[in-house]
Amino acid sequence: MSDWLLYGANGYSAQLATERAVALGMRPVLAGRSHASVQEVAQRFGLDHLVFDLSDQGALASSLEGFRVVAHCAGPFFRTAEQMMRAALQARVHYVDISGEIPTFDLGQSLHGEARARGVVLCPGVGFDVIPTDCVAACLKEALPDASELNLSFAGDMGLSHGTLTTMVEGLSSGFFAREMGRMKKVRRTYGRRRIDFGHGPVPVAVFPWGDLSTAYWTTGIPNIRDYVPYAGGLPELVLSDALLPVLGLGPVQRFIKSRLKPGGPDAARRAAQPAHVWGEVKNASGQVRTARLTTAHGYTVTAEGIVTAVRQLLAHPPVHGGYFTPSQLLGTRAIESFEGSSKIEIS
Repeated sequence: MSDWLLYGANGYSAQLATERAVALGMRPVLAGRSHASVQEVAQRFGLDHLVFDLSDQGALASSLEGFRVVAHCAGPFFRTAEQMMRAALQARVHYVDISGEIPTFDLGQSLHGEARARGVVLCPGVGFDVIPTDCVAACLKEALPDASELNLSFAGDMGLSHGTLTTMVEGLSSGFFAREMGRMKKVRRTYGRRRIDFGHGPVPVAVFPWGDLSTAYWTTGIPNIRDYVPYAGGLPELVLSDALLPVLGLGPVQRFIKSRLKPGGPDAARRAAQPAHVWGEVKNASGQVRTARLTTAHGYTVTAEGIVTAVRQLLAHPPVHGGYFTPSQLLGTRAIESFEGSSKIEIS
């Protein structure tokens, strides 16, 4: 029996992670709720598989028994993470996932005490969102320890997968947020607009509710945090306007949008040709500023590497104590620099 289980194995990111794991000589047991889909992936890689869903908490915990780590890749995570986290705690199995969703990180933080008592590591967010930005945030905190403001963003043609787009469609109807004085604050889309230079000249950006609003606060303790995303105006800007966001939450609208999403994600050639650029900035009360830049491989390549790296870390060198960890806390402040295709985090 393998030491680890990968759930949601028929998803795009999970298949990339499986490919990476097998290339490194690892043999995860693949799992999911669709027998035909999971079996097809398992046969393609020559791996064992299990089939179970998340509806029966007792049966779910039993399915995790015998494993040391579960890598959860079946989103949207605000619908699935709690079941798997609680089952992992019950079975005393370390947990990682590839969520980028604020509720998932807040949930992990709320379970910190229980996880520590049971010796279980909970580390959601071991994909592109949020490993690179969490490492950048941690490095910036080291560079300016008394920082009171943190700003983060990344740019690159990600070619979002079906699963990522589905999650964004469901989650964005809640609106846009920033963290002010330690508290989450709902803001307008135009809040804090600025221009950011990712290394190729300034581009306009606007706030976006990435998971760093939760993880970076836990990592750094910096009370004021904004996440940004580049925008170019036009239709995307109209669709994500404050006036239309509530419409995204309507059932018929959600079903229509999801029906138009294509399965899968970017192919290997596109991933190889599209690096990502990460930017971060901290300021303190006296006006001192530190800026960080980082280049990584394509976001989904980072995600696959992140899953495998986190699992290997937990199998070989788990923390002495359990609890909730952000990626930089589990893997190291500059862990992203060891990923293939990553530059050093440069701070100026």
